Amino acid sequence: MKLLVVDDDRLFAVLVERGLREEGYAVDVAPTGGDGRMLAHVNSYDGIILDVALPDITGLQLARELRAEGRPTPILMLTGNTSPADIVRGLDAGADDYLAKPFDMVVLKARVRALVRRGGAGRTETLTLADVTVDRLAHEARVNGKLQSLTPKEFSLLEHLLLHADQIVTRTTLLEKVWDLHFDPGSNVVDVHMARLRSKLRRSNATARITTVRGVGYRLTANPDVED
Repeated sequence: MKLLVVDDDRLFAVLVERGLREEGYAVDVAPTGGDGRMLAHVNSYDGIILDVALPDITGLQLARELRAEGRPTPILMLTGNTSPADIVRGLDAGADDYLAKPFDMVVLKARVRALVRRGGAGRTETLTLADVTVDRLAHEARVNGKLQSLTPKEFSLLEHLLLHADQIVTRTTLLEKVWDLHFDPGSNVVDVHMARLRSKLRRSNATARITTVRGVGYRLTANPDVED
């Protein structure tokens, strides 16, 4: 799952980004409302963590714009103001939830889990191909019902491959969706993590296999006769 954090407090944004990455999310950070608007227009996010006080437009304005455009992405509003009137303004602007600063990171993580659980239109929580199943909310992957031990990145790779089962997924797309916008496109990080994921699926005797499309990317297929 991919999240957007919009906050002009650099240190705070780094701490939030780090905490969410520990949970296995891919995270983009925008320091202004304008940057957040641009990223929300060009990327598909599972949730937006949006500060009310921004140096250009307010979080309330940005939330209203996104909702007026018909964008259903769940929004968690952050603010130092805790009065009932402020909370009402945030919710009326289109926020799905409201969290006052300061807060404990475990609380933010729980709120984000609840946020993405509601999700946008058409969201599927359980993904299955042959004997491989992923529970996107519980962050669990199973082969023939047996729980698999995957790292957060391995889980995210499997999740994205399942979302596009039997389709070719390019390395560039995986870098964008599983890592972040600023990751070095020349890195072999995708190949390294994919090799580990493929090995784990093979050791679990999974029927679904990850195949390499040379020079392009990868494909998850249910065809047991395909060589990986």
